[in-house]
Amino acid sequence: MAETKTTKNVKVKNAKTIAFPVKESNAEPTLQEKKKVLFAASEARPFIATGGLADVIGSLPQALAKDANYDIRVVLPLYSDIKSELRRKMNFLGNIYVPLGWRNQYCGIFTCVERGVTYYFIDNEYYFKRTGCYGYYDDGERFAFFSRSVMEILPFIGYYPDLLHCHDWQTALASIYLKTVYAQNPEYQRIRALFTIHNIEYQGKYSLDLLGELFGLPTDCLGLVEYDGCINLMKGAIECSERFSTVSPTYAKEIQSAEYAHGLQEIICKNAGKLTGILNGIDVASYDPATDPALFANFDAENLENKKICKAELQKMLGLPVKEVPVIAMISRLVSHKGLELVKTVAEDILHEDIQFVLLGTGDFAYEEYFKDLGKRYEGKASVNIAFNGDLSRKIYSGADIFLMPSLSEPCGLSQMIASRYATVPVVRKTGGLFDSIKPYGAGGNGFTFASCNAYDMLYVIHEAIDTYKNTTAWQGLMKKAATTDFSWSHSADEYKALYSDILTM
Repeated sequence: MAETKTTKNVKVKNAKTIAFPVKESNAEPTLQEKKKVLFAASEARPFIATGGLADVIGSLPQALAKDANYDIRVVLPLYSDIKSELRRKMNFLGNIYVPLGWRNQYCGIFTCVERGVTYYFIDNEYYFKRTGCYGYYDDGERFAFFSRSVMEILPFIGYYPDLLHCHDWQTALASIYLKTVYAQNPEYQRIRALFTIHNIEYQGKYSLDLLGELFGLPTDCLGLVEYDGCINLMKGAIECSERFSTVSPTYAKEIQSAEYAHGLQEIICKNAGKLTGILNGIDVASYDPATDPALFANFDAENLENKKICKAELQKMLGLPVKEVPVIAMISRLVSHKGLELVKTVAEDILHEDIQFVLLGTGDFAYEEYFKDLGKRYEGKASVNIAFNGDLSRKIYSGADIFLMPSLSEPCGLSQMIASRYATVPVVRKTGGLFDSIKPYGAGGNGFTFASCNAYDMLYVIHEAIDTYKNTTAWQGLMKKAATTDFSWSHSADEYKALYSDILTM
């Protein structure tokens, strides 16, 4: 194929604009020409997962890797909870020693490739041979070691990224180290940093006297990380990174206010020009009612008939009468910011309707006890399942009619997207990613929404959903509308690529 020529303009200070010819070709870019992006995160599916962060790191890099112009890699801790069948896929590359304050710690490096993405795993049994990912007294030290290891492995693996994309406070120090401890290293100076906030509630706060002892930062870095009388790692990452982002456009606006920022609003507002909100997607190949093996029967948006089988079998499984009434479901962590006080206020009103209620989740003891009692008092009408059960969650997503998600705050939320994918119509509060993903039925949208933190406003839209359910034609149309809403990563990945390009031209 003949090459075509265009020109680009190059501006030189105190000189005229000069036009140079640029060759364009359809050839795939070489490894050197590809944009290199390294994700640093504390969890990712399929390896280890405790929440939505794992879904994002399990899906976004793979969506980006479909673009031949990108070389995407991910680095994670090698937790002991990673299943043996996944460990068997990993190859041991070797080990180095990582400095951290007065320590010099062993760092083993393992790797594997999944769906076009190269993964690296940081091995240190002292820090990561434990049950679970978080909740230990030395989490600050554990993730400081991990973040410092991200920096130290780059020459060993022969990969210096164009962009380091860090996620939440556990990897905030990687951005900070990049711009401080490693700032004089020529090979690190060209690396740009993006820091993504998945949940601003958890910021990585520590005592000021731990700056050098725990984190290995020189005293002249104190101003970068100090905030409100303590070390705040999230604040430091925001200050050090070229850009920072969060997981929905609305949440990006919300965290500039005291109501949502958990005390960090001053720093968010100061750096608002660097902030972008990009809505998460979901793995539509995994959450596909047409192929999902967990379902009692498969279906798709064009033929929803088998959803009736899913509903009937779910009712049998949970000890509910098999009858044609709306099944209202919640799958949630049982914590206050999920809007559970709103639910408690009107739970009896909801259950006095001709409906069935299904709940799956674990969390605060008081909420667990309340809902267990509710299930006992409304036996045969309410099924309360205090558990974390992925198989049951998919059966509920596919078998329920209405999905209730009244969060007081929700950076993005994935459950409303998954429910929609399974033609279960969401009822949500207009906050964060819920506002960005679910639009009201009355305006031609894919669900039902309410704005205020008022239980009776929520009850009103639940009644609206129940009334719409009774209109078979309208409900069928709404189910199809929800099921065909595009929540794939393709659009979000394009937004990230645009953001990456913007950063790399800075």
